[in-house]
Amino acid sequence: MAIRIYKKNNAGRRFMTIVKPDQVTVGAKSEKSLLMPIKQLAGRSNGKISVRHQGGGHKRAYRLIDFRQDKHGIPAKIAQIERDPNRSALIALLNYADGEKRYILATSGMKVGQSVMSGPEALVAEGNRLRINDIPAGTVICNIELKIGRGGQIVRSAGTSATLMALEGGMAQVKLTSGEVRLVSKECYATIGQVSNFEHSAERIGKAGRNRWKGIRPTVRGTVMNPVDHPHGGGEGRQPIGLKGPKTPWGKPALGKKTRKRKNASNKYIVKRRAKK
Repeated sequence: MAIRIYKKNNAGRRFMTIVKPDQVTVGAKSEKSLLMPIKQLAGRSNGKISVRHQGGGHKRAYRLIDFRQDKHGIPAKIAQIERDPNRSALIALLNYADGEKRYILATSGMKVGQSVMSGPEALVAEGNRLRINDIPAGTVICNIELKIGRGGQIVRSAGTSATLMALEGGMAQVKLTSGEVRLVSKECYATIGQVSNFEHSAERIGKAGRNRWKGIRPTVRGTVMNPVDHPHGGGEGRQPIGLKGPKTPWGKPALGKKTRKRKNASNKYIVKRRAKK
């Protein structure tokens, strides 16, 4: 994997870098049968802004990703590895022995032509998907299920991984990159390896326009607004936030407010909280 650094010949290029993963298949074209159109809503619901700072950006199609990988016992070959405009990780196109094609999240060690499999018969090898009960302790895993049969829900972004710490009773202890240790059912499935494109976080945007390509619009600080527009606004010169901490433009607490609902809370599955930075 290489990071391309541009010549400093203008302001936009001065700090711009692009990550060029070695895994990506040169000249690969997306599988049309696995593409879905995305309706650009620009952060709006029924015409009202529900998510701020969204809009514009390049038109793109959604790649149907198989997070469950429920074709157990059927071997598949990796036909190509591609970038996905909808996520930070790379994706791999699988050609199954029965002729079906599916996209999955690529792990860092995957290569074109490699054979992968999911299910009880699969070996503990890079890219294979097994029940956590069949994986030895100390193994690096990703794309982990939280509910049996739902498909991978955590450890899916570029460069992330988790470590299987121990197996006790019907549960397994999994340590996440944040330092959090949580319990997951032994019957849940996980993929062996680390998610691909680990240098994604080293990429530098370089200019505001590149964020606009992604559909991200400018953000204005509340402290520079008028009090009619934001609770932090107003005053002569710079003022502290005051009152009871940061607020949203609608006066709701923005930081430190507990939002987890008590009903069906997953606190009981957390053995150790993530390390405070």
